[in-house]
Amino acid sequence: MCGIFGIIGRNARVPADVLERATRSLAHRGPDDSGTVILQDSAQGAVEIGLGNRRLAILDLSPQGHQPMNDPATGNWIVYNGEVYNFREVRAKLETAGIYFRSNSDTEAILKAYAHWGENCLREFRGMFAFAIWDAQHHRLFIARDPMGIKPLYFYESNEYFMFSSEVRTLLGTGLVPRVIDGAGLVNYLTFGSLYDPNTLVQGVKALESGCYLTWEQGQVKQESYWDLAESNGENCDHAGADPKNRGALETQIAEMLDESVRMQLVSDVPVGVFLSGGIDSSSLVGILSRNGVRPSTFSIAFSEADYSEAEYSRAVAQHFRTDHHEITVTQSDFFAAINPAIQAMDLPTIDGINTYFVSERTRAAGVKVVLSGLGGDEIFAGYSSFRTVPRMERFATAWGRVPGAVRNPLANVFAALAPSNDQNRKLTALGHNGSGAIHPYFLSRMLFTSTQENELLSEMDRNSETFLRAEKPLTESLSRAQSLDPINRVSYLESRCYMLNTLLRDSDFMSMAHGLEVRVPLIDHQLASCVLALPGLWKLNSGTPKPLLVKALGGQLPDQIVHRRKRGFTLPFEYWLRDALRPVVEESLRRIGEGALGNLISERATQVVWQDFLEGRTSWSRPWSLYVLQNWCEQHLSN
Repeated sequence: MCGIFGIIGRNARVPADVLERATRSLAHRGPDDSGTVILQDSAQGAVEIGLGNRRLAILDLSPQGHQPMNDPATGNWIVYNGEVYNFREVRAKLETAGIYFRSNSDTEAILKAYAHWGENCLREFRGMFAFAIWDAQHHRLFIARDPMGIKPLYFYESNEYFMFSSEVRTLLGTGLVPRVIDGAGLVNYLTFGSLYDPNTLVQGVKALESGCYLTWEQGQVKQESYWDLAESNGENCDHAGADPKNRGALETQIAEMLDESVRMQLVSDVPVGVFLSGGIDSSSLVGILSRNGVRPSTFSIAFSEADYSEAEYSRAVAQHFRTDHHEITVTQSDFFAAINPAIQAMDLPTIDGINTYFVSERTRAAGVKVVLSGLGGDEIFAGYSSFRTVPRMERFATAWGRVPGAVRNPLANVFAALAPSNDQNRKLTALGHNGSGAIHPYFLSRMLFTSTQENELLSEMDRNSETFLRAEKPLTESLSRAQSLDPINRVSYLESRCYMLNTLLRDSDFMSMAHGLEVRVPLIDHQLASCVLALPGLWKLNSGTPKPLLVKALGGQLPDQIVHRRKRGFTLPFEYWLRDALRPVVEESLRRIGEGALGNLISERATQVVWQDFLEGRTSWSRPWSLYVLQNWCEQHLSN
């Protein structure tokens, strides 16, 4: 696990101070080692390529794992962030083809695989990764991101330079990227509380999308998709899955693939722990480790506010499987002290993730470098309420869309006038006006601010502008890919491609890497996810047991207390804190929202309406909190 940076000068020299400074800025991601190299490519004129890496040593702790790494046989160079868990199998294939290795690292396996298979090497890898290879023979830069988008990568191009990095903040720190807010990213953030790839909050900075690779050749940038969950067609899975007669065999296959994924992600030359919330997903990881003879260290968060604490469940799982359990108690004062450093650690603003900041900090302090997380279990195994509500909303939207607009809109207006003012009714009003139009019920279910509220917050922005079209593009593309799936699997794909990718995975990455901690997510191994998505959606819900495919795969290992507990999100008690000691801090920050980078974009009046709605119980804590985080993030990262 590492942080990577690269810069190509177009008829310009690579500023050595920029390369060194950018690489140093990633030190939190890789505290164990550092390296930079500047290459010349005379075939394309005066082109220079700078590559930088900060290393968190997990595999091959020796100096032979140092990056940037060179392949003497080809002249290629690589910088790499992530883990390819099946690198030994990849290496064995290459050695059979007569290829010689100098190290025991997965970095060299990627470098040799690219030399042997070219871009098709990506189909050989199982893991999480973002890497860049300077291809000396073809005089091009090849950059790739893993199929599920677990590890991030961002890029920026100008007339003089092309740059890429693991973090947006590193690109800003070069001084070569203007600190200007991107309107489409701002719209995404207000809509969902996070940024939607490829948009970021910084104008000109884009995210390389999951399952994609990018090439820079003779000044031209080209991006291609090599894998997508909805289009994977259940690779490595028996396609007779729709036949109920094959259900038992397919469920057994899921259990075997799940077991394989967890075992595979134990590959490490340092100890591996587990984030344990006491829910089905994280408890499943502990159960699988237990039946494979592994007694892990487990880490969980506890709060003094009983409504938010899951301590009783995590303790029960830890006792059941006899783990080495560590409970991290977070108080209100702990949270207040961490607000600024946590927002500083956010590579992009988000309404989530501070819980991960806490547990990562304490886990790393306990001497652990690698943890497994149950992230993705709800998305893949249908754990959210959205798997039941969104298909119902789809059916309503289709029927309601047949009602003439002359009737539909007045009825929606009547509902808006008579219904109590709250978040749910605002969304229902939007659905009522929209019918079967552009707002798909899934996006409505995940929506933070409705379009009406956005219009008030962004009072100077034209909703028919190119900015809004760019903001909507990730939504329409995801929905288009999901259309061929059944209603439940469609929700699974959208949850994975949208909420999981753009909120959970991104937050998990930068909040854990702020402390030099690697988080692995076995439940979303791309082959496992593809196989689960290929099964009929109803198999994932037609049971009195939550997430029946996952629970069945554990073979009765999980206590009933855990399987049938009331579902609760892993969140902090913001509702209490914002009304208590945090209130003056938030109020003061929201009063400044008209200043600085947001000054000409966000309405101060509309912001105060959101805050007052929260105080009077008409909206949840997430709305004012999102504006508070946005304001503070901009002050910390976009201030000149």
